[in-house]
Amino acid sequence: MIDPIAAAMGGIAGAIAGSFLATLILRWPQGRSVMRGRSACDGCGRVLSAADLVPMVSALMQRGRCRSCGVRIDPLHGRVEAGCAIIGALALGFAPGLEGAGWALLGWLLLVLAVLDWRHFWLPDALTLPLAFMGLTIGLWVTAPPVIDRVIGAAAGYLCLLALALLYRLARGREGLGLGDAKLLGALGAWFGWQALPFILLMASTLGLMAVLASMARGGAIDRMTRIPLGTCLAVVAIPGWWVSGMLVS
Repeated sequence: MIDPIAAAMGGIAGAIAGSFLATLILRWPQGRSVMRGRSACDGCGRVLSAADLVPMVSALMQRGRCRSCGVRIDPLHGRVEAGCAIIGALALGFAPGLEGAGWALLGWLLLVLAVLDWRHFWLPDALTLPLAFMGLTIGLWVTAPPVIDRVIGAAAGYLCLLALALLYRLARGREGLGLGDAKLLGALGAWFGWQALPFILLMASTLGLMAVLASMARGGAIDRMTRIPLGTCLAVVAIPGWWVSGMLVS
């Protein structure tokens, strides 16, 4: 049964976290500071008031535009805020306490990584490495695998894709797989144990193939230089892949 009070608190916490994370997603790849200075409109530079910073509500009230200059607010703000609110509500609603907080944190980080890789083919070490560390610490209160399975999972996940990247480079003479993908898979191994990795990889590969087929169906050009955001696929299927592995292995 879901706890409605915990779910509401998780949703509010998620919306607040999403407001910061959306700003991070937009500014970080541009080299802009996220922590320093007050929030301001990207169009006119007006410093935003508290009324302008209420997650989701402010943008809806202003019809998605700055009330000073009329510049369109990037819809990513509302989407990330809503996504984090849903993740927080589900995590805390079904598992109030430390376990739910761990699930929420995992979900929020995976959402950020999925969007960054989708937009920029970038999985920063500043997110993947702490995610792996949390899998070996906070993750102990969230998922069932013992520490040894997590350590093996972290090493196996990283080394598996690292070997694939090196083999591709030797065979083709160019980069075909970013090491950020390897670090992300290693982080997922730290959370879910090595047993979940084959299922996560299979589901991520299937999702990537489906994305390619969908692009071809829309008339998109696909060739050997086409890039697929594997990190996005890994982040999207991570929790479903862990759940499927648990169902099949147990």
